[in-house]
Amino acid sequence: MYKFEIYKDKSGEFRFRFVASNGEKMFASEGYAAKASAQKAIESIKKNAPGAEVVDTTTAVA
Repeated sequence: MYKFEIYKDKSGEFRFRFVASNGEKMFASEGYAAKASAQKAIESIKKNAPGAEVVDTTTAVA
């Protein structure tokens, strides 16, 4: 099962990472001074991005 993990980094900021069911860390957040801010960011992702568009800004070099 996929999950969000909240943790404190070395500088004492709260961060979260998204972890796949196989334990692979998929992405991590920026640092937040307050744990509540990290929790709000997680809730925002869960609520607002279930059908998020993928935009590929890379271009092929000929």
